[in-house]
Amino acid sequence: MHPAALLDLTAQLLRDVLKMDRPADGVVSAFFRQHKALGHRERHTLAETTYAVLRRRLLWQHLAQGGGGALERRLAMLAWQGEATYLRGGLSQPEQQWLAHAQAVDVSALPEKLRHNLPDWLSTALRETLDAGSFWALVAALEQPAPLDLRVNVLKSRREAVQQALQQAGIAAEPTPYSPWGLRVDGKPALNRLDVYTQGEVEVQDEGSQLLALLTDPRRGEMVVDFCAGAGGKTLALGAAMRSTGRLYAFDVSGHRLAALKPRLARSGLSNVYPVQIAHERDDRIKRLAGKIDRVLVDAPCSGLGTLRRNPDLKWRQSPTSVAELAAKQRDILASAARLVKPGGRLVYATCSLLRAENEAIVEAHTAAAGPGWRILPAEEALTSARIEQASTLVDGPHLRLWPHRHRTDGFFAAIWLRE
Repeated sequence: MHPAALLDLTAQLLRDVLKMDRPADGVVSAFFRQHKALGHRERHTLAETTYAVLRRRLLWQHLAQGGGGALERRLAMLAWQGEATYLRGGLSQPEQQWLAHAQAVDVSALPEKLRHNLPDWLSTALRETLDAGSFWALVAALEQPAPLDLRVNVLKSRREAVQQALQQAGIAAEPTPYSPWGLRVDGKPALNRLDVYTQGEVEVQDEGSQLLALLTDPRRGEMVVDFCAGAGGKTLALGAAMRSTGRLYAFDVSGHRLAALKPRLARSGLSNVYPVQIAHERDDRIKRLAGKIDRVLVDAPCSGLGTLRRNPDLKWRQSPTSVAELAAKQRDILASAARLVKPGGRLVYATCSLLRAENEAIVEAHTAAAGPGWRILPAEEALTSARIEQASTLVDGPHLRLWPHRHRTDGFFAAIWLRE
């Protein structure tokens, strides 16, 4: 495709994404369905340029003010993720001169807001949690795409065997530093064509998400609930850890998300998983299991701000109002899920949020409301019991706290209670 045509398509995609009325990944997927003739390299350039604009939107918009033509075209030029020589082939001489001038701007001399590219409310909240050095390290990490992590299905294979199979397919993979199930892959290979994927030996899952399943620590023959299962990534990890024994309920209010679990479940070889669509957290099907469950994992609906490397549009689509609404929902879901846990059982609350309002504040409120009969299990103790190396580096006080700049995972939080 001629570079001018690809640049025009990129500007068109950006125009749709920057409306912020839908998740960016959904907009990009729909765009590609409309333009099926695009090749792999063209799709990569389109998608990565779009996400680059979202990551540094305030900076690019500031630099784009001095140019002519459509704003989206100038944003695409500034954030271009393809070959620079290819891009120049689609630019007029004035555009080339303008781009060179914009690229020569000393970004370090610009106001902080243009350097951290976060909305004011979010930068304020993060600065209240992190010191200045950590804040800017996080900013730098969030400007980079996330690595591709895989979880080895221990029901079907071993990490070493999968690593060797990937190597034979020309894909470099290294063991993740914390999860004993994880492999980190270079680039974005087409995994769905590989035998290790089609035969259910691996699933795509961030290392931090794998650690949540390890914290839950399900045992063979137990009754376990994944309370907000979604598409079932953690459900599959829990089921494999249980060696496909016992009974594992995957609850979710979305039938669409649970439907996405079905093909993954078929590949996994698990026979102990029972997907259940519920109407809400007080559904009668939940009440019938009250006091009967050994382990409950609540990966609660949240702002998703720990996944900004993958979903940079979230920082522009979330707000203090939406976070407050989510916090109310999180408190209700956690209270309902806690009723399932039997004496001696374990409750894990987790989010992929960076915000205290969705994490420690929820835990403190629930602990106060739960009263006697519950105690916090220190995350370091649980991680050590699960044979996680460097457990002490993964915690903040009694809770799990993962950060993109420290751990190269998505941002995750988890708290654990034991019912006495």
